[in-house]
Amino acid sequence: MNNAITILIDGLTYASWLFIVALGLTLVFGVLKILNIAHGSFYALGAYAAASFVGWVSVLKVSPPLTVLLMLVTLFLAALAVAALVAPLTERGLLRFFYGRDEVLLVLVTYAMFLILEDVTKLIWGANPYYVSEPYAMFGNVEIGTQVYVGYDFMLVGLAVVTGIAVWWGLNRTRLGKLVLVLIHNEEVASSMGINVSRVYMLTFTVGIFLAAMGGAFTAPMISVQPGVSVGVIIVSFAVVIIGGLGSIEGAAIGALIVGLARSFAVHMVPSAELFSIYIVMAVVLVFRPEGLFQRIQTRKI
Repeated sequence: MNNAITILIDGLTYASWLFIVALGLTLVFGVLKILNIAHGSFYALGAYAAASFVGWVSVLKVSPPLTVLLMLVTLFLAALAVAALVAPLTERGLLRFFYGRDEVLLVLVTYAMFLILEDVTKLIWGANPYYVSEPYAMFGNVEIGTQVYVGYDFMLVGLAVVTGIAVWWGLNRTRLGKLVLVLIHNEEVASSMGINVSRVYMLTFTVGIFLAAMGGAFTAPMISVQPGVSVGVIIVSFAVVIIGGLGSIEGAAIGALIVGLARSFAVHMVPSAELFSIYIVMAVVLVFRPEGLFQRIQTRKI
């Protein structure tokens, strides 16, 4: 029973931050039709920004309850700063010139962005690892049965749930979200209805970068922030959206859960299979559902 609880909690923790990152990736693909290879670099920028912001805030002397709130706000602001600075430069300065081109070209462009941003992070933060332990230690421990778990992990699960609900509500219950859904289904119809397609592209890409950076910022206290952290993230994120179905929020959630639990099971029960567990699951899903579990029905143009 203890092993089952441990596998479940570790799987949910891993799936929570992965869902936040994959949600941004699938949202950008759903609207802009871009397989963004640079998405992992935005995750890394969020992690590095969080490391810097937490370092500046940690010197402040405030009461313990305010310290916890201040750290959470700091991580959130780190992700917001990355989105506000990087999104306009990337979308307006580069990607907009390639809209409507071949998908392979867009993949190559985002791959070039990935390589550039890898060097940018090294130029700004150097090659030495950063450790952001302050937020991770502030949530204490939680006892479940005979096992003790870190409270920060449960906060991260709650953050993923809130983020998923917020994005779903924004898309399905707000006027702007419904405009985005129209654009997802048919760009030509959206443009003919007077929707400012360029503005929606910019907003969606900014939200996608923010989600990637937020995933990095809130994961930074759990990992060593160092060069190369973006590579593994983008590979696993693509696995999630492929399993769930490109462009599907529900698919990103289910895909993240499947990947998280599969990895956790492998780590605790078959450690030698940890590196392959995600890809085995992805291969099995694609055998039966090549389009993913929740792939939206595509309209056929005549």
